[in-house]
Amino acid sequence: MKEKFEHRLEQTVGPERVLREEPMRLHTTFRIGGPAQYMVSPRTKEEVREVVRLCREEEMPWYIIGNGSNLLVSDRGYRGVVIQLYRDFGDIRTEGTSIFARAGASLARIAAEALKNSLTGFEFAAGIPGTLGGACIMNAGAYGGEMKDVLEQVTVLDGQGEIKTLEKGELDMGYRTSRAAREGYVVLEAALSLEKGEADEIRARMEDLKERRTSKQPLEYPSAGSTFKRPEGYFAGKLIQDAGLRGFRVGDAMVSEKHCGFVINCGSATAADVDRLIRQVQERVRESSGVTLEPEVKRLGEF
Repeated sequence: MKEKFEHRLEQTVGPERVLREEPMRLHTTFRIGGPAQYMVSPRTKEEVREVVRLCREEEMPWYIIGNGSNLLVSDRGYRGVVIQLYRDFGDIRTEGTSIFARAGASLARIAAEALKNSLTGFEFAAGIPGTLGGACIMNAGAYGGEMKDVLEQVTVLDGQGEIKTLEKGELDMGYRTSRAAREGYVVLEAALSLEKGEADEIRARMEDLKERRTSKQPLEYPSAGSTFKRPEGYFAGKLIQDAGLRGFRVGDAMVSEKHCGFVINCGSATAADVDRLIRQVQERVRESSGVTLEPEVKRLGEF
């Protein structure tokens, strides 16, 4: 049974694109995570559809990742198939004031493409360490901009295994959520609608945001970005700081002293360290302010 499943995976994407017991610490920005039973890297929409169909048919758990920027993988790893849509699924092209990109394109590369073509509206995303697929799923945003401001349409694989395109009015995007997230769709590609601008002004805006990020965020350490969603009416980092948790640590997992909204891996942190730290931060903040922080970081595997 196992051999048959492996053979069908290899037939679908090619033997060189099926990895066994692949350490997920190599594929997450936290640099944490045990082995994935299988990790596959499809190159086409049809390959993604076939891999997902095969997993469903064989009742094999599966999970989509990009560059692993918002992800905490268990130390035990993941018993199932990790489907990575990243560099080999990251084509970008520009037509007029629209940018078309596949799910694995990094937001930084898309921002560079926009700058090259003097297109404005995507500067906010230049420093977000993620890929287009995840950004569409969670309506990623920063510095006053969100994906919903620029998305024109998104092509997805739905729960019935059909590839379809959702127009702007069908995306139903909210704070760190979307229709795609709620319905469990796999984002395959998207079209962004931008505006003509001045290259020098776009570059200056990107440089300004980069400087602000570098000065305020612990980019020198592995992390998964902002650890908690912003509670309505509050800032997560301020609540954590006010609870006396700046620099608080469990093992090598630590609340950043530079920005309390970030949990960082300051050495050899395990997923268990990060998980315990997150739970203790939630408890302490709840005790001090009455606010329950909701993690933005996704957990994969058993904790």
